[in-house]
Amino acid sequence: MSDVSLESLTKAYGDEVAVDGIDLTIRDGEILGVVGPSGCGKTTTLRTIAGFETPTQGRVLFDGVDVTHVPPEERNVGLVFQSYALFDTMTVRENVAFGPKMHGVPKAERRKRADELLAMLDIAELADRRPTTLSGGQQQRVGLARALAIEPHVLLLDEPMTGLDAELKTRLRDEIGGLLADLEVTALYVTHDQEEAMAMCDRIAVLADGTLEQVGPPAEIYRRPANPFVANFVGSSTLLEGVAENGHVDLGFAELPVAARTDGEVRVAVRPEAFEIGSGPIRADVADVTYLGERTHLSATLPDETTVTLRADGLDGYRAGDAVSLSIDEDRVHVLESE
Repeated sequence: MSDVSLESLTKAYGDEVAVDGIDLTIRDGEILGVVGPSGCGKTTTLRTIAGFETPTQGRVLFDGVDVTHVPPEERNVGLVFQSYALFDTMTVRENVAFGPKMHGVPKAERRKRADELLAMLDIAELADRRPTTLSGGQQQRVGLARALAIEPHVLLLDEPMTGLDAELKTRLRDEIGGLLADLEVTALYVTHDQEEAMAMCDRIAVLADGTLEQVGPPAEIYRRPANPFVANFVGSSTLLEGVAENGHVDLGFAELPVAARTDGEVRVAVRPEAFEIGSGPIRADVADVTYLGERTHLSATLPDETTVTLRADGLDGYRAGDAVSLSIDEDRVHVLESE
């Protein structure tokens, strides 16, 4: 496997800049998730690494070697897309062995490699079937096996689980995330599903408008977002305006014993789980209640008219119009500099 480095990567289509000066490294054996809203540059970045796009500026390096102008077929990159693009006229085994065949691998070796991957992905019994007879989850595994069969320097996955039902996605993300970790594959995993990225990836890169907003381990991205965009995009946050002074932040209706880098106006990112319902000095009025089984989401209004999302036990009988008392766990908030 290889490490992949992007240096000042820029891709423009006429006046539209899809990727704007990204510096990013995917470490050898790492699974790096890339998340962001539609049109933020996720797929363009992936396609540039694969060689399907040539950057307007900047470089792509594999293990320090510049591959910016190396054609896709010479980069030894494995690809798994939302559309699995399997060959219907071939069996599952033949689909998986196709890449090694194109690389000149002898028949016996490529058959052995295909069978080993199918067994590893728990679909060995499907080897002689046609893709059209398989479920979506089975096709997804075949697509992954085919990408791995060429023993790629880097594996690129672009929204591979889109279209699968929620239960299957949850099962596959655990299984495939574990498999990629065991194989120590260098992988770039593009997804719009933040939970998927946090469950499967070693680090996450957050993109917005073609720029890199933050990169780090999932827990760091979630607990210490770099800016309001990351706080709002990854999970859900309420941004409360306050004034920091002497190790405290005054919100107007409450004071938190949390320190900011500098005194003055700040914003505090507060996740729903940071609000504790039932006791505390803050009054909130419940505007809406969404029952989700084991938990209930409450939309409530704080004294400064800010709307927040609260999480309650599904057995609690809250109703719109109720007044609740709140406290904020200062260990679960993050102070951002006010823009």
